[in-house]
Amino acid sequence: MITRRTLLAASAAATAAAALPARAAPIERLPLWPGRPPGGEGVTARDAWVKRSPNGGDDDIAWPHVATPMLNVVPAERPDGSALLLIPGGGYTRVALGRQGSAISRHFAARGTTVFELLYRLPHDGWAAGPDAPLQDAQRAMRLIRAGAARWKIDPARVGAIGFSAGGHLTARLGSRAGLATYAPIDAADQLSARPVALGLFFPVITLRTPEAHGGSRRELLGASPTEEQIRRFSAERDLPADMPPTLVAHAADDPVVPPANSLLMFAALQAAKIPSELMVFEKGGHGLPLVDPDGTPHPWPGLFARFARRHGL
Repeated sequence: MITRRTLLAASAAATAAAALPARAAPIERLPLWPGRPPGGEGVTARDAWVKRSPNGGDDDIAWPHVATPMLNVVPAERPDGSALLLIPGGGYTRVALGRQGSAISRHFAARGTTVFELLYRLPHDGWAAGPDAPLQDAQRAMRLIRAGAARWKIDPARVGAIGFSAGGHLTARLGSRAGLATYAPIDAADQLSARPVALGLFFPVITLRTPEAHGGSRRELLGASPTEEQIRRFSAERDLPADMPPTLVAHAADDPVVPPANSLLMFAALQAAKIPSELMVFEKGGHGLPLVDPDGTPHPWPGLFARFARRHGL
């Protein structure tokens, strides 16, 4: 039986102090595309953000409309060559991402990993690719990271991806559909691979099939009355390829938003496809896994992922 004590002992990184550096390094923000993103003809949406809560901090924001998909580059304090693409959630109704680098990104950056946070487009803004517009941005982001490897002091062979909630759905699709041609190449970066070396899916939206589906994400992606073929195509546990990256999946058993069955379905699919994979189900956590528990104890998930990803090349 895996106990809390065992998990903590297995995770050297998570047992280290999770506090942010006293001085957070400034981050770089850069657009994914040199001009208008693909399929933007006729799109009238403009970049717009809102506060996530009235009492939240200045950078606690979310984007209900994204016209200019971006990468936030959170530099490692002492780069070890590894990099992560971090894909936030928001139920595909918005993207929950600030402009100053999240606590999770700062956590990994303090341990040598350069983190790239993705602000991706949303299907409801009318992009021609519809539910594949976010995947276009994720693929392009991976290629830009590799194209800029020398600039950011990273090894292009050591780039992984982590996603949270609906961002977990996009991360899973990035892993399984890295080779899918979702847009016409526009520059040399698009000749590079979009495949992450390892994935971390945290309290992820996975299936679009009821009753396990997260209703909001399914509606935003596929509309009110999707076809059976649409449901199958965009359910992230379906049709995993042989080169699906090694994947760790983690969820809290008491998640009231995305049923934990999503993670169970994904793990079962990974196992059936013989993909190296790990599953963590924590008793408590709700819809989110913190860096630090309420009692001040560092949560084990970052270290567990770091150990898994290291084992698979990150």
